[in-house]
Amino acid sequence: MSARERSAYDLHRMATHANLPLLDTPMSQSVDRLLSARIGTNSFKAKPSTRAGVMISGGGYQGKTETTCEIVAAFEDSWRALHHQIHPDATPGTRALWAPVAYVQTPVTAKPKSTCKAILNFYGAPTKSMDLPDLIRQVAASLTDHGTKVLVLDDITRLRMHRADDQDTLDLIRAFMSMHVTLVLIGVDIAASGLLREGRLDPASGQSVLPPSRHAAVHGLEATQTERRFDLVELDRFRYDTDSQITAWTTHLAGLESALRLLKAQPGMLTQGRMPEYLFTRTNGVVGLLERLIEDGCTEALNSGAECLTETLLDSLPLTLSGTGRDAQAGEIPAVPATPARRPRARRRRNSAFDDHGPAASDTA
Repeated sequence: MSARERSAYDLHRMATHANLPLLDTPMSQSVDRLLSARIGTNSFKAKPSTRAGVMISGGGYQGKTETTCEIVAAFEDSWRALHHQIHPDATPGTRALWAPVAYVQTPVTAKPKSTCKAILNFYGAPTKSMDLPDLIRQVAASLTDHGTKVLVLDDITRLRMHRADDQDTLDLIRAFMSMHVTLVLIGVDIAASGLLREGRLDPASGQSVLPPSRHAAVHGLEATQTERRFDLVELDRFRYDTDSQITAWTTHLAGLESALRLLKAQPGMLTQGRMPEYLFTRTNGVVGLLERLIEDGCTEALNSGAECLTETLLDSLPLTLSGTGRDAQAGEIPAVPATPARRPRARRRRNSAFDDHGPAASDTA
């Protein structure tokens, strides 16, 4: 290749490595089954009953947001195709304003008003000079006018239950379930965050039943027991204890390996020898950390000309997650395993038996 062709080729490879495919895992498949079934059932409900919600929990960098977005995006595609790309309940003059899925990130310091504004910002709706009751009515109108069936609230564990504003925000979020949407909450370790602290487990349904909403009563939004029911599903990391867990991890590495474009990569580069165990030690089985390490490793392999991923090359790449815009106090940044220290090779002493030390010194000298 000429220098220009090689530059374009390397640029294409860098773009490929920066967009590694989202692979199915046993954990993500369980989330997919539950969430897809819940969204599909709720979307076809015509009666005015509330829709049960879903909470997706897990550690930081475990792919909760990416997995959820893939699932709801597939639902939106199928929902649009089912209605021939035409909003079935469009308000006159707003047929093009159709958003079957709305994705909103919970504000770091969430309050009822800031949460409503974050939702309205997704739709581009006005929020100035509006008090809380008006904001709530505007949220309900936007959800209805845009035909929204799924409302995703990410980073929900930024709410701290020892703060009054955050308790009111959680009450408000529960009240959103009366707006005929499937509420999907994503957070880090929801079970231990306090969001379900006052709830109880219903043995008949296996779901968490939350207490009545004080905030809903204040603003006139009726809440029933069904509204306060969520399916809590865990998106866990990989494990490396049993044969089946090791096989699942190795299969995931094989999927990543097939997407890499390194000139000197040999079959089994990530799946043979000590490499699977090494990668698990470096990432603790967290898919987000694994993806970061592989991306950085491929970039280094391209720049250095190594064109292959090895333990020596990966040892030189520390995993740093600072400056990512995530809230560490909410558990959004996982504990990164320390880079294993390699012992320097002991140098073997040179054999000097056959060295020529020059003429022997004279006794009379």
